[in-house]
Amino acid sequence: MAASLEELEQRLSQLRTELRGAVRARDKAETACIRRALREAEAAWEHALESEAGPEGEALLPEPPAPQASATTGTPRRKERPTHGSIPIREQVHQALTLLGAPASPKLISSTYEAFFTESLVATKLASLRRDEERSFIAQGYARPYYICATLTHDRLVPARGLLALSTWPMERRVIGPLSPRTDFLTHAVGTAEQIQRLATAGHPAPDAAWRLLRRFALTIPGAYDATAPEPDPVRVITAARAEAAVHQQEDDEQRQAAAQRARTQLADRQRLFGAPPMQDALRDASGTLP
Repeated sequence: MAASLEELEQRLSQLRTELRGAVRARDKAETACIRRALREAEAAWEHALESEAGPEGEALLPEPPAPQASATTGTPRRKERPTHGSIPIREQVHQALTLLGAPASPKLISSTYEAFFTESLVATKLASLRRDEERSFIAQGYARPYYICATLTHDRLVPARGLLALSTWPMERRVIGPLSPRTDFLTHAVGTAEQIQRLATAGHPAPDAAWRLLRRFALTIPGAYDATAPEPDPVRVITAARAEAAVHQQEDDEQRQAAAQRARTQLADRQRLFGAPPMQDALRDASGTLP
């Protein structure tokens, strides 16, 4: 009988604990053995998750139905799929953030998911998600393959208001400096354009909502938008976004790397994912109660 998600998550937690012990003991043979078992357990967890989520959770980009011709242009558009509510909200957020490639607000996460996956993701439901993820981490440690976590400010290493990230991203991507909002915006534009390209390569026209999202990005990037074209050109958007990003990249990278290094040396595991507590909450946090 196949193991349940809960059993697999317990197994992953146990293996990660054993792996830390083997690494600390410098037992190379045991470490290699545990890593293999961990990879197998992670693969089993992903398979179980896909089975539980149903056919729409099988990939970042589910197989769409046949295209439908647009009433106005005659060009093929992908049919809108009905909402089944089968995918947990944290999985929806994970898919949207993976596509965007950088920390994002609940509103953008919701817009991105609905644009490409044509299902509802209500932004207001994300308000408590990060705290739920933090409680899960406190209870079970690294039991899950990923967590929806906070984006940290570069100066105080506290949660940046209204920005979510993925725990699997490097620390440098989960902190933001003064230039980061713009560089992340450009990363979002590139991720959106690349997803539309992947759809086209696979022979699946992007939904109208995806083109509207790309247009919103392109309109604020110099050289990315041609007003005479019916739709933004993904290649042009990518080229223009990367050209602008190059102007800010070095300084932004330096600020993020410095902040990430401080986070690694000053913060515990939980705080690296969810941020250092504000000063007024430090006493309550030290007592084990979430602020």
